[in-house]
Amino acid sequence: MNLKSFGLAATAVTALTISAGADARSLRAVGSSTVYPFAKMVSERVARANPRLGTPIVESTGTGAGFKLFCAGVGERFPDISNASRRIKASEAKQCAANGVTQVTEIQVGLDGLAAATARSSALSNLTQRDIYLAIAKTPFGKPNRAKTWKDVNGKLPAVPIRVYGPPPTSGTRDSLVELFMTPACEANPGMAAMKKTNEAKFKAICGGVREDGAFIQAGENDNLIVQKIAATPNTVGIFGYSFLEENGNKVKGIAINGVQPSYASISSFKYPGARPLYIYVKNAHARAIPAIRAFVAEFTKESAMGPKGYLAGHGLIASPNIIRARSQLAARNLVPLNMASVK
Repeated sequence: MNLKSFGLAATAVTALTISAGADARSLRAVGSSTVYPFAKMVSERVARANPRLGTPIVESTGTGAGFKLFCAGVGERFPDISNASRRIKASEAKQCAANGVTQVTEIQVGLDGLAAATARSSALSNLTQRDIYLAIAKTPFGKPNRAKTWKDVNGKLPAVPIRVYGPPPTSGTRDSLVELFMTPACEANPGMAAMKKTNEAKFKAICGGVREDGAFIQAGENDNLIVQKIAATPNTVGIFGYSFLEENGNKVKGIAINGVQPSYASISSFKYPGARPLYIYVKNAHARAIPAIRAFVAEFTKESAMGPKGYLAGHGLIASPNIIRARSQLAARNLVPLNMASVK
């Protein structure tokens, strides 16, 4: 079946697909490695319940790379859904608009925590946002980073080498690392706070630039690989989504941040400083031509999936507050487009 023509022609294509009893083109979702395991579980349920719609294809590309693919255009060559561990950026919204992707629905599917973890036998157990910033920033507060051990960062910490496995720049988790852990510690410095007002580009480089001398190791988009690395090497630290910590609690332990352990309760209450929302973005122009899209978003936003007692909660997804879940279910039903001009 030729699905190159979307938009108004999509209605006719859908009617032909359904009346003919033929399989529709499979849904394709790309994006966040953090959202990936949840999207995969949802896609498997959709495939079992709706075999005629085909098995959705879910790819872990990283949030940034996912938006790049998603926003590249409308048509069968382009993904239908982008999974994201952060909100879409203004630059990405502009890319979408420039390529004709103008009708996009934003759906918050739950919460996650940006977790710092280490092997269960490690000496590290509690860090502050400042500790993390001073350990991995390329130029903390504008000066070259010469810290070799955690004790160099904070005299109360053990004298073990700084080796942190974390996400690459294409990952939404990397954006969250900068936004939730590094920038608050950097901005607490009066000089940096003043710089933000006068030279925002330099501020971002100093507060968000990550060192490249081996202390911070980019481990790709496979968060399970980070878990394996830190479990096998005590006193190394991994940065990844809370769901992977929850799934591997027998191998690694969470590190408290500012005295707060990552947990379902601390993330849902936002007491944990690494709490963050997770999203899916739907390309509305594809929804009529690919019936699996509506089936997928309906399944993802059901209480039995994303509610506090849903099957996704059993795998580490934190339920959003009631009002957000209700809003997400409404968005999934009506595919109300996001006002892209409002994205900051």
